[in-house]
Amino acid sequence: MNLHEYQAKQLFSEFGVPVPQSIVADTPEQAEAAAGKLGGKLWVVKAQVHAGGRGKGGGVKLARDAGEVASHASAMLGTRLVTPQTDEHGQPVNSVMVEQGQDIARELYLSVLLDRDRERVIMLASPAGGMDIEQVAAETPEQLHTVAIHPATGFQSFHGRRLGFAMGLDKEQTGRFVKLAAALYRFYTQSDASLVEINPLIVTGEGELLALDAKVNLDDNALFRQQRLAEMRDTTQEDEAENRASEHGLNYVTLDGDIGCMVNGAGLAMATMDVIKLHGGRPANFLDVGGGTTAERVTEAFKLILSDQEVKAILVNIFGGIVRCDLIAEGIIAAVKEVDLHIPVVVRLQGTNVDKGREMLEQSGLALIAAEDLGDAADKVVAAAAG
Repeated sequence: MNLHEYQAKQLFSEFGVPVPQSIVADTPEQAEAAAGKLGGKLWVVKAQVHAGGRGKGGGVKLARDAGEVASHASAMLGTRLVTPQTDEHGQPVNSVMVEQGQDIARELYLSVLLDRDRERVIMLASPAGGMDIEQVAAETPEQLHTVAIHPATGFQSFHGRRLGFAMGLDKEQTGRFVKLAAALYRFYTQSDASLVEINPLIVTGEGELLALDAKVNLDDNALFRQQRLAEMRDTTQEDEAENRASEHGLNYVTLDGDIGCMVNGAGLAMATMDVIKLHGGRPANFLDVGGGTTAERVTEAFKLILSDQEVKAILVNIFGGIVRCDLIAEGIIAAVKEVDLHIPVVVRLQGTNVDKGREMLEQSGLALIAAEDLGDAADKVVAAAAG
């Protein structure tokens, strides 16, 4: 789950991470009023979407009077912002953040994330703030500095001093950086985040440190103990089909192919997509219906797949372990009848009571294409989609 910048900055402030003053607005009139409340002679209007690269897409604008703030807000609100991190349809802009302009002396980068190779939370810093960190890693990796934080001790002052001096901060600025980094680590751990990023972290003309941007990704599996954060979810920024899937306990990810996949088990789903690609096809989705498959869940899975107008054929690949193949077949038959399918469906069953399950599919009177193994299933579904 992702947070908007204004939500992340609100939480940063509560944990002691310094941020510029800002106000979120849903209308041009609110944006203009926000500029008056904030005061000053320079403001930044930022589209609130779950995507990076907003400046490159026209989602970050400078304004030198309140009327210009309203004009920028009017141009953004109600549109879809396309950035290098979105698809061609972009993300809907339902709100903007009006922020005080800052005197920027330097731009730094700082993030907290999990390094699975080291099995540690790491803090990553760079003097090359304001740039894509992937670009920095590829072109000037010597500008990346990391510290691994042991879970038994947590963040220590020497971690912050090492990163601060590595980025060229003076003694006074490094002292401020240590406090900021400690606050950011507390936020990361206490919020069950998977990524917390500040890019840029600026040094102002007066030597102060401010989080000029904020990106927070939360671990969905921990939201049950983060009720306040869960309530911040903005489903308008997420894939509609994926939201519907989560409501029914399905793991679904939209892809750009034309062969719908319905599989039980994440590993088997990944293997199924690989085999489809190997046989010349293009998966339209990742869909794991789970080990305890039911007729109702299968029906919802079919509805999800069919909501994608690009799907030309469906491959059902089920291994009957926890649930017997005959019960799975019963669910497939009921689902196909309910959704009134008009595209080819290839079914591959394996596991407990597989013979009975296949017999039920054959006697159903439905236009289901049976497959003996995964390779055979892939061949048949790719041919069906092409036809």
